[in-house]
Formats: sequence, C-alpha cells, structure tokens
Amino acid sequence: CSPLAAASAPDVVVSIKPLHSLVAGVMRGVAEPALLISGNQSPHTFTLAPSDVRLIKGAELIVWVGETLETPLEKTIAANSEGLREGGAWEAHSHHHGEIQEEHREHHSHAREDVHLWLSPLNAGRLVDSVASSLADIDPENANTYRLNAAALHERIGRLDAELRSQLMTVRDTPYIVFHDAYQLFEQQYGLNAVGSVVISPGRMPGARRIHEMRERLVQSGAKCIFSEPQFDPGLIRTIVEGTAVSTGMLDPVGVDLEPGDDAWFDLMR
Repeated sequence: CSPLAAASAPDVVVSIKPLHSLVAGVMRGVAEPALLISGNQSPHTFTLAPSDVRLIKGAELIVWVGETLETPLEKTIAANSEGLREGGAWEAHSHHHGEIQEEHREHHSHAREDVHLWLSPLNAGRLVDSVASSLADIDPENANTYRLNAAALHERIGRLDAELRSQLMTVRDTPYIVFHDAYQLFEQQYGLNAVGSVVISPGRMPGARRIHEMRERLVQSGAKCIFSEPQFDPGLIRTIVEGTAVSTGMLDPVGVDLEPGDDAWFDLMR
C-alpha cells in the first residue's frame, strides 16, 4: 500500500489467524491488521507479551470471538478499551451477532455453544460484512475499498463452499472422532458424521478412564478415523488406536502451520 494510505489507515488488531485472514482480505490495499496469536499457542491459554498489550492499547478496532475462546484477552481489553470499537467482531453489529446465535440455537439447541464461529462459511461472510462496516465508519476515506473487498470475499467464500460441499459428499456418512468438539459448525454445514471427541475441554487432558472409554467408543461407533491437533501431544491418539485398524489424521481449527494473510482462512478450511 502507498505511504499515504498506510499513514491514514486505522490500527486494527485481530486475535487469531482465521479471523486475521478475513480481516486482512477486507483491508487489502489499505493496510495490514496486526495478529496477536501465532505459532502453536492455543487461543484458550496463550500468554500476551508486553508488545501485544501495546498493540491492544493503540488499536482503533480489535477483532476477536470473545472471552469463551480467547480467555486471556478479556481483562487486557477491559483495561485498555478506551477508544476501541465496543465488543468483538461478533458484537460490533448486534443484528449480525443475533443472526449467528439464532441460527446456532435452531440447529444445535442440544449442544453447548460452539465458539469456533469461523468454521462456517456463512459466519465468515457475516464477519466480513461486520468488519467492512466498522472500518468504513472509522476510516471513511477508504470505505469504498473495504466494501469492494468484502464483495470479492463473498464471491470467493461462495466458490470455496461449493468446492468443499462437492469434495465431502462422498464421506458424509463416514463416522470419525475429533480431538475436541471444535467442528460443530463445519460438520453442520456439510452434513458430516462426527461421533465423539477425545477431550471434553482442551484445557484438560484425559486420564486413564477417559482413554479406556474412547477405545470402547472407537469399537462401538465404527469410527474409521480419529483426529489429533497440532497443539497437543499426538501420543495420546496413538495410545487410543493401538491394536485397532482405525486411521489417524490431523485437524487444525486455528491454522498453526499456515502463513498469516488473506489466503489463510481459505487454506484452513480446505
């Protein structure tokens, strides 16, 4: 971007890589948002560096899911909220937030709230709209660029959604087990058949009893595959599948190994 655009662009901070990717797409050609959580840190338990706190304090817009996901951010944002847009990405426009929550209750009323909102293409589009609107309010000079970028992202999200739907059609009925229950919205979107999770909470590793229960679950459910996540020891999964014919794989809901940028969300979903 030109020095003039960079000088006038708002300071935007984003918590995790998938959200950062979508925000970067909206800001394309204007400036690059700052990313707080990179590497292999879990958003549930990451530690903020002093430089992160300075970024938050100087931000005009901060985009995050909320205290149920990026728990360590709650107190820092509350203590440094002067001048920030109120709330997180999903609260910046109450009508968007309401639509997301209502859809979730309709389709998943029996399950606990899934905070991994970005794993739904529909929610990704709503995030794009919410951020574009917030940025247009903060930075009217670049409002048209934000709106055009949002429109381009909607087209790209739609193409990806169709691609994934086609690819996953052949495995819709195949039972599998995930490491933690992070994929409800993705499963819901594509009609997939998850039959359990290894851990109930990503902050609590399972004991011997839970491992025994999961081995029994593998047999009873007929699961063909069990997935680990890169932030956690894969040895646990090897212990569970030992002596069975169940395959193992890796799923990463936050894109630990992906390069940050406006392609990251699309690469993550694939």
